[in-house]
Amino acid sequence: MKNILILTTVSGFLKKFEMENVKILQKMGYTVHYAANMNEQHYPFDEEELQKAGINLHHIDIARSPYMLNYNLKAFRQLSSIIKKYHICAIHCHTPVGGMLGRMIGWRFHKKHLQVIYTAHGFHFYKGAPLINNTIYYLVEKFLARFTDILVVINKEDYKNTKKFHLKKNGQVYHIPGIGLDLQKFSPLTKEQQKENRKKLQIAEADFFIVSVGELNENKNQQIILRTLERMRKEGKDISHVKYGICGDGFFREKIETMIRMFGLEHNVKMFGYCMDVRGILGCADASVFPSRREGLGMAGLEALSMEIPLLASENRGTREYVKPGINGYFCKSDSIQDWMNGIETIQNLPSKIQTEMKKMCRKSAEVFGKDNTNAIMELVYQDLDKRLGYIRNEKRK
Repeated sequence: MKNILILTTVSGFLKKFEMENVKILQKMGYTVHYAANMNEQHYPFDEEELQKAGINLHHIDIARSPYMLNYNLKAFRQLSSIIKKYHICAIHCHTPVGGMLGRMIGWRFHKKHLQVIYTAHGFHFYKGAPLINNTIYYLVEKFLARFTDILVVINKEDYKNTKKFHLKKNGQVYHIPGIGLDLQKFSPLTKEQQKENRKKLQIAEADFFIVSVGELNENKNQQIILRTLERMRKEGKDISHVKYGICGDGFFREKIETMIRMFGLEHNVKMFGYCMDVRGILGCADASVFPSRREGLGMAGLEALSMEIPLLASENRGTREYVKPGINGYFCKSDSIQDWMNGIETIQNLPSKIQTEMKKMCRKSAEVFGKDNTNAIMELVYQDLDKRLGYIRNEKRK
């Protein structure tokens, strides 16, 4: 029996991002195990639903911070037990700490020929990153690469950087166009649906409705949009018909709520919390704002484009993969209030003919990131894994 373990830090990651991979693996005859900190439901999910899908769940005390050594050492021991008990032959790890522990486990069980796949959803070192990221994190990833059989990256900059790494003997790097965008799910709403949804959300037809989707934290940078709205009003601009919808939750929630009150933006900003399905909100927006300082790719941006929603985004290695300035949106410097003001006003004042053309180009630019393209490459990844395991089995028989 072929047992593979998918490893992440927080639970719910598999349900949100990895179900397509699970289907591919099960079709190839693998029994899928999933290990994560089940007490930290970063993405809500139903354990019973995953079990019904044939996935074996395992709680481990892994922590999001690599510096919480007690928890992560305990998780390392728990992973070792799982691998021994269930005869795991391969581990596919995700997230920074999950990737670190997964590859150290690969080193621990190298004599048993445990195969290790690591998907980097955006390295912490990149062009324009702080010096500590481009030294410490780079050196850590370069070191851990030697315990990696297959490395999967999701953007061109990371793929270029992997050329400096030395993977395990016969190691291979693959570049996928993100985790797989569901083009059917994130399809444009009809005008009637948009009108009905805006009515439910209490967004007037005359309002200019902008939406951001993402965890409420420092990196996602929703606060720059609040500062922008405040500046616009201070400069005498009429923002009474500008509405900003924030989809997401996180430890910055209280800070953002305080800023809304402090800036007097209660009439302009609506906080929708964590949304299990953002389509109804995102699909009736006039524009999506994506002010993240750092993105590996940024599925929220792609989902907006796929629904024909023009994008205002910070320029980073992720958004550079799909934002075409003047065609499907515009770039803004992540912390430049003036840039965000200009971007909002530019889209707000586009002639209707150009708006229509831009919406068409939004959808077209997202198509290459569809899950069919990602799945095709992931099938090659897992076929590669299968060949490696077959070689190991043949070696053992000799």
